[in-house]
Amino acid sequence: MKRIKSSLKVLVPLSIGLFFIYLTLNATTVEERNLIANYIKNADYRFVLLSVFFGIFSHLSRAYRWQYLLAPMGYKPRFINSVLAVLIAYISNLGIPRSGEILRATTLSSYEKIPFEKTFGTIIAERLVDLVLLVGFVFIALSLQYDLIWEVLKEKRIAPSTVLFGIAFLVIAALGLRTLFMKNKSEFVLKIKSFLKGLVEGILSIRSMPNKGAFLIHTIFIWLMYLAMFYVIKWTVPETSTLGLNALLPAFVIGGLTISATNGGIGIYPFSVALMLGAFGISNESGLAFGWIMWTSQTLMIIVFGSLSFFVLPLVNRKKETSPLQWPK
Repeated sequence: MKRIKSSLKVLVPLSIGLFFIYLTLNATTVEERNLIANYIKNADYRFVLLSVFFGIFSHLSRAYRWQYLLAPMGYKPRFINSVLAVLIAYISNLGIPRSGEILRATTLSSYEKIPFEKTFGTIIAERLVDLVLLVGFVFIALSLQYDLIWEVLKEKRIAPSTVLFGIAFLVIAALGLRTLFMKNKSEFVLKIKSFLKGLVEGILSIRSMPNKGAFLIHTIFIWLMYLAMFYVIKWTVPETSTLGLNALLPAFVIGGLTISATNGGIGIYPFSVALMLGAFGISNESGLAFGWIMWTSQTLMIIVFGSLSFFVLPLVNRKKETSPLQWPK
């Protein structure tokens, strides 16, 4: 049963990605696919390299920002270990979506002797902060294209009462489960409570950070790098070179949301970006070329540096007594 579940975690997202690749192939003719290939072949790779450069800086900044969350708990991991753990997490997500967070926490826990639940808690904390930034980008995109979004909502007939009912149901269910959980005194539940206590400590470390300003600056820098590495790709395809931020920001947001849907956004990322750019008069061929250039360049960068990280990590820690990398029990 465990083997089946593990297989499904890989196969289901990958199947979704392959399905969107099929949709892309089905929606284009041979001539159109050749045109897309020509766009990619003739792209200005100076801007592709610039995009990769911005991506690398975002990963370095993410690793450095992580230090601020660990400091209040008395931990000061080596920066190189934080960087390698972040890169390993990204390549892991290409295999199994969202598995990278666990492997990232496990990596640092193994080599820096930090309790897993605390490292994982800090990762959740920074993900919550990133979520706030993503929501901010969503609202900016919505404000820039308010008329377009409003028309879509009217067509779908989405009632506010439906959304409020869903939120209320989730809140009541969460309160009910919390009450049952707190009253249970079994050994298994006590172990879970102990784990959650360390997890919460990691999450709340953000409140006691001595360098909140630096943490905020790194957070803004990371997301500006994300936006920059997407923005410069517009100059690799002639038809998208004149696009402004009002068109690229919605595509950036949609692309970012699709990354976690499949293995690193395979298939669905170029499809979604092309779909959004199409709303601004960009041909499907140019939109797909844009999406594939963006996705391929960043994915190759992750594969190269993520793979190297598995080999470099033991080498930079060879003088330390470390235990083999293990999954938490």
